[in-house]
Amino acid sequence: MEENRSKRSIRWVEAKHQLAMVCRNPILLTTILVVPALLIMFVIHPIGQVIRVSLTPGGEFSLDTYTYLLSQWWLRQTFRNSILLGVIVATLGTIVGFTFAFALNRGDIPWKRFFRLMAQLPIISPPFMFCLSVILLLGRNGIITKQLLGLRNFDIYGLKGLVLVQTMGMFPVAFMVLDGVLQAINPDLEEGALNLGASKGKVFWTVTVPLCVPGIASSWLLVFVTSLADFANPVVISGKFDVLSVQAYFQFTGLYNMPRGSAVAILLLIPAMLAFVIERYWVSRKSYVTVTGKPTTYRIIGPSKATRRVLTAVCAVISGVILLFYITVIAGAFVKLWGVDWSLTLDHFRYAWDVGKDSVRSTLVLSAWATPITGLLGMVIAFLLVRTHFPGKNVLGFTSMLAFAVPGTVVGIGYILAFNQPPLLLTGTAAIIVLCFIFREMPVAIEAGVASLIQIDPSIEEASTNLGADTSYTFRRITMPLVRPAFIAGLSYSFVRSMTAVSAVIFLVSARWNHLTSLIYAQTEIMRLGAASVLSLFLIIIVLVIFGLMRAFLGEPVTRVRVGS
Repeated sequence: MEENRSKRSIRWVEAKHQLAMVCRNPILLTTILVVPALLIMFVIHPIGQVIRVSLTPGGEFSLDTYTYLLSQWWLRQTFRNSILLGVIVATLGTIVGFTFAFALNRGDIPWKRFFRLMAQLPIISPPFMFCLSVILLLGRNGIITKQLLGLRNFDIYGLKGLVLVQTMGMFPVAFMVLDGVLQAINPDLEEGALNLGASKGKVFWTVTVPLCVPGIASSWLLVFVTSLADFANPVVISGKFDVLSVQAYFQFTGLYNMPRGSAVAILLLIPAMLAFVIERYWVSRKSYVTVTGKPTTYRIIGPSKATRRVLTAVCAVISGVILLFYITVIAGAFVKLWGVDWSLTLDHFRYAWDVGKDSVRSTLVLSAWATPITGLLGMVIAFLLVRTHFPGKNVLGFTSMLAFAVPGTVVGIGYILAFNQPPLLLTGTAAIIVLCFIFREMPVAIEAGVASLIQIDPSIEEASTNLGADTSYTFRRITMPLVRPAFIAGLSYSFVRSMTAVSAVIFLVSARWNHLTSLIYAQTEIMRLGAASVLSLFLIIIVLVIFGLMRAFLGEPVTRVRVGS
């Protein structure tokens, strides 16, 4: 008891000292006050509104909505479907991601640059693109199912279609984590095991894989959360395989039952948050990777020739499927009526431009506003988390990362409920979409900034402070130039996600501020697959062009994904 009282006293003294230090710096104090206020308003408040509405269906506290939902077999089945899909996709996505990462870092395979590009290409793809490709290839009028194989009753809609498109679209999440893990493992450890007489297979299973266990677990959980939160793929190709993200959308917008839609969103939030907390605060603290630096010269022992051929073949097949999806979308933009009339036409381009030019403009404007603010705010919060000490810093860190774990469906519903009345009446405006983009994509910019700052010696910034510079000057002139690659990485990710967002933004679009992904969904829903293909092509071209311009003017980001990031 006395020891606990002593520890609390020490923590209290430390907190008072930290608070006194902060109060001496007005700019830092203002930042520490403003940032949490923004997080409370645009992260905590929307989630709180979803919870409130689900618990007060008639204006008073009641669990009737949850009682009803949990008593319905269809809802229980929908919940099981979401978990089943997440487990399958997380397992397959992690296997594919690890295969690519191992092949590129330890496999000594040819065409490494090509395979690395293929492993990252799905990240910039529009959310509906893979679904469109699968429908055009394997649907009822698909070129493979109907034209090549003559299958009349094959149905790609449902679990198998979802597993295919989600695995191909989400394995890059696992690849990026595991690529960083394998780069950080000292090859001397594997070489030492070989020198002691172990076979290459035994070295793989007893040295390489155990060292990758935290990264594998982290990848699995991240892909699982991504699959649970996915709205774009299930709403197009799930068929009768109902999932929570789509059901919440239909309850909210189709049946206009806000309490029930909010309750379904909370049921979706629970497993996503659980996986996020496990990944952040358990798995990420169990890293077995040595980070003291690699030797200046080292030798990576490649696998056997047979293993190298298998790795090359697997990477080639996955890359071929990704390329086939892209080629199919391009072809679908020029074919008059897929599966019926194969004549070439430009009608889809004319129609898509007529209906989509305003959406293209709106999407570019919204993304242009959100991207720099997201990148800068992410660096500011990263600086606070790494370089400053103040009471409540851990709470700030958790809150700032919370939006990454919250499914987009929950975020979209939350923003509609939170900002549809004074004093912040934002519904139908550009501001609500921009704010959603900023606080939804900010966690990646924060992680990139944190990863970069912990590698920089604090004495560099301390020297500036000792010479009389205040915190804002040091941040602008010293810190930001040093974390420039991380800042660019945050900008790049924010721009791509803003351009391709759908699950949250579909609740927030209006007649004046529509989004290109929302328009693609609308065209897919009415089976105008040619127009949807053209709009997807527009989106891909815009992202690639802006990406190229960012690299030309800002430089290429050089970042490494940490375990558990």
